[in-house]
Amino acid sequence: MPRFKPMAKLERNALADLCKHTLSHIPTLIGRLVYLASLRDVNSGAYRHHGLATAFGRDEAARALRESHQATFQGWLSLSLAEKNEDFREYLIALADPQEEVVEHWLRSGVYRSYVPATAREVEIELFCHDLEALLQLLKNEAIRLRLRSAGDARAQDSSPPG
Repeated sequence: MPRFKPMAKLERNALADLCKHTLSHIPTLIGRLVYLASLRDVNSGAYRHHGLATAFGRDEAARALRESHQATFQGWLSLSLAEKNEDFREYLIALADPQEEVVEHWLRSGVYRSYVPATAREVEIELFCHDLEALLQLLKNEAIRLRLRSAGDARAQDSSPPG
């Protein structure tokens, strides 16, 4: 007789379910922010999550996603710059793409602007973008310094007399 893995028990409401079964498995705030923003339709701004909508209805699912997005955004804003740096670096390390490519893409495209919830105030958007741009520039500068140091070390080894 085949064994089936029991499905996770649904929570009382969509928000609790989203937090327990999805968001709690994303270790960084910026990762949660990126995830929640990805569930927002680029054309309409409506949040969509098939599993939540099936279990709790489209309206409750959308409300839970919207509230989670706003709460996660507020959580990110409340971090110190050092905590944001740590959270962002942890997020980047977990990605499959090389960190340098991600940083360069985010700087060039400004994609992080799409991670802001629609309910954010202008001052919050400015703070979010300013802090992220500072962190991205810091990471880019660190990568440049490492490349220059590596190139300098390689040149020093190439020019050293044979032993």
